[in-house]
Amino acid sequence: MRDFETPYLSARARHELHHRMRRGASRRDVMKMLVASGMTIASAGLVAGSATSAFAATPKRGGDLKVAGSSSSTAETLDPAWFRSGTDYARGFMIYNGLTRLDGQLTPQPELATEWASDDGKTWVFKLRQGVTFHDGRSFTADDVVFSLLRHNDPATASRATSYTKDITGVTANSPSEVTITLASANYDLPVALGTFNLMIVPAGTTDFAKGIGTGPYKLDSFEPGVRSLVSRYDGYFKDGLQFVDTIEYFGLPEESSRLNALRAGEVHLTTGINPRSSRLIQTTKGVELFVTKSGTYSDLIMQKTDATVGSDDFALGMKYLLDRQTIQNSIYRDFATVANDQPIAPTMKYFNESLAQREFDPEKAKFHLQKAGVMGQSIPLVASAGVGNTLDMALILQQSAKEIGLTIDVQRVPVDGYWSNVWMKVPFGFGTITQRPTADMIFSLCYASDGAYNSSKWKSDKFDQALLAARVETNEDKRASLYADMQEMVSNEAGSGIPVFFSNIDAHSSSLKGLEPIPTGNMMGYAFAENVWLDA
Repeated sequence: MRDFETPYLSARARHELHHRMRRGASRRDVMKMLVASGMTIASAGLVAGSATSAFAATPKRGGDLKVAGSSSSTAETLDPAWFRSGTDYARGFMIYNGLTRLDGQLTPQPELATEWASDDGKTWVFKLRQGVTFHDGRSFTADDVVFSLLRHNDPATASRATSYTKDITGVTANSPSEVTITLASANYDLPVALGTFNLMIVPAGTTDFAKGIGTGPYKLDSFEPGVRSLVSRYDGYFKDGLQFVDTIEYFGLPEESSRLNALRAGEVHLTTGINPRSSRLIQTTKGVELFVTKSGTYSDLIMQKTDATVGSDDFALGMKYLLDRQTIQNSIYRDFATVANDQPIAPTMKYFNESLAQREFDPEKAKFHLQKAGVMGQSIPLVASAGVGNTLDMALILQQSAKEIGLTIDVQRVPVDGYWSNVWMKVPFGFGTITQRPTADMIFSLCYASDGAYNSSKWKSDKFDQALLAARVETNEDKRASLYADMQEMVSNEAGSGIPVFFSNIDAHSSSLKGLEPIPTGNMMGYAFAENVWLDA
């Protein structure tokens, strides 16, 4: 598909135009968008003509899409507050909507909210889309927003989104089509947070999520946790015509070989979690293509600070110096990763601290700190799974480096099935994988704040927590950048997590599947592929 000239538009506007055209916008739709952005009718006509010509191959409706995810667990859920895996996220985007959605630039765009505003970052007014209905036929109103947001701060909900919602002190329905959200302190990232996985909108009063009632492009037909989900087009969707396929069947295949065999045999159209080592095989297979999204996603080595053996500062530093980042990048990820520095803000993200000295592989420094930690001569169990990113390969590289300085790391292999519910955050020395979040505040709040839902290393720092709160309300960009730089340094030097690389999200799909666009918050368009793709068979 060839590009088209848009000399009158900003990069962000060009991206939005690409997005709309790929989803089948007409020339009239494009003209309206361009004129609304301030372009003259004459200029809009030139751009719209060029765009519609370039995108003449419009999406097709129909077909049954089959997708193989990389994880499955009996803990899978239809409650957005409990979503914790890519399988949950993908299903969530099929049947629910948020108040906002995040585009490829991670900018919040209108979804169930059409516009929003705040004078001080603390009091936000959201105008809601009218004429939207849930899958059971009832109308979407402000009451649904009030219920959906406030339930996250109810301890009985046990929500995984409390890191984002804990500062919400009130959500009030001003009218059926408008809500006011009040925060304890300013947070200008609120519209971004409202476009994330766990904050999707459900009907007011919902206590039983078994039916998966949402406003999304597809309605739930069947759901078997750990087995499969089947959804079909919701004809009452407010973005009518943008859910192209008739049905989507989504199921987990933890083994990559099984996913690739199914794709190559034509049994699925889209799969995810592709090992970089498989990229050449895919690129030489007729009818199959790679889909690569650069991101700040990472797998981290977790050393829980509460554990008597691996919880000391010296143990964590020793392991960080023992991570052979260059070998991990070259032998595991090849061209699909960049070296990281034990903190979660990637070089592609806003506020990345480029002045932080890169920690290098240094066995002598590692041995010094591990001797201080008192673990030399012991056998340290490290839990890893071949199905969790490429963490088993990382574990084996780390095991060899440890052996060379006289430390025994006992790599204990476990199956990926049930890993996220039974192993992650439950063992003191293991691995996790964190998909990129849209902002520095969100990733820090979720994974490194003392009360963060995904604080897997159980690191607690009052200094860090105070800096996080200060950055959230700071309006001076230089001061805010300085605070985030300090936080990156604190995490790199003090937290119990080693981050060797940031890796690209790699998916594979049938050549007949069209419409995929990179969104860096996860695989398969940040898991939001459902209403964006079509089959050109």
